[in-house]
Amino acid sequence: MSEVQNIRERSEKEEEERLSPYAAKSREAKRESLEEECPIRTKFQRDRDRILHSKPFRRLKHKTQVYIAPSGDHYRTRMTHSLEVSQICRTIARGLQLNEDLIEAIALGHDVGHTPFGHVGEEALRRIISHFEHNEQSIRILKVLARDGQGLNLTEPVLDGILHHTGDGIPKTLEGQIVKTGDRIAYLCHDYDDALRAGLLLQSDLPEIVKRTLGEKPSDMITTMVVDMIEASSGQNYIEQTVAVGGAMHEFRQFMFARVYNSATLREERRKGQYIVQALFDYYCQNIAKLPENFLVWSNGDETQAVVDYISGLTDNYAIDLFQRLFVPR
Repeated sequence: MSEVQNIRERSEKEEEERLSPYAAKSREAKRESLEEECPIRTKFQRDRDRILHSKPFRRLKHKTQVYIAPSGDHYRTRMTHSLEVSQICRTIARGLQLNEDLIEAIALGHDVGHTPFGHVGEEALRRIISHFEHNEQSIRILKVLARDGQGLNLTEPVLDGILHHTGDGIPKTLEGQIVKTGDRIAYLCHDYDDALRAGLLLQSDLPEIVKRTLGEKPSDMITTMVVDMIEASSGQNYIEQTVAVGGAMHEFRQFMFARVYNSATLREERRKGQYIVQALFDYYCQNIAKLPENFLVWSNGDETQAVVDYISGLTDNYAIDLFQRLFVPR
């Protein structure tokens, strides 16, 4: 065996020796299709790299977090959000001696299934076809659509963490459970930060229980919730928060939905985003030959699925430009 091949095995041995007994170990991870092992990287490191270098991940830099095609340079996008989730969750994982490589792969891939215009586009597609969830679309992208229809052949723990990062399901690994809560920590604190920048909120608007328990600055809030998760979950085979911090986080979320996500200020932009998604969906269903042909191949001839795959993969600006080309006279 060459010296290079020893690198992966050494990393796998270090996982066994260094990580918590409750941590997911890369050596045990299974893929849907067997393939030759990388001589240098563990399976989770390889999954992370595949996601990071994929087209769906690159498209996240032009997909909405809250503000549709924002004019400022410093508002979050789906890519910056995914990177921030990764950082927050890796900090928690390190504190609990869990697998940071698995955390990073789940965090970087968890939102690749998001539509243009974020949850606005997701709601539009859900209304049109009755069922659409961005976490399920993330799995479809990573298993079927990525790499020109070949998929990335990721390990089961990565796919499980991505699928269950939202909704009622609980990830099988502690790493996946961390991302499920860490995703919420990231978007609440950073969307609050962006709302302050946009003038939608003032710090004085925060509910008293949030100020008192979590703090007023986004960085203080993150620190409070991260430390709380580490302390509450230490030595256990599940991830949790204390009642006080979990309750304050719930109040914070209710506040953000009322004052930002569903605010009257953003209502008109949400309506425009939904209108564009509906118009593009109707156009391609009626003109299926205009759809890039690979999408019909990847959907096994299911025209509705092909249109959903195409539209959900569009970035904000590309969807707007496409709408203008198809419907606005020049």
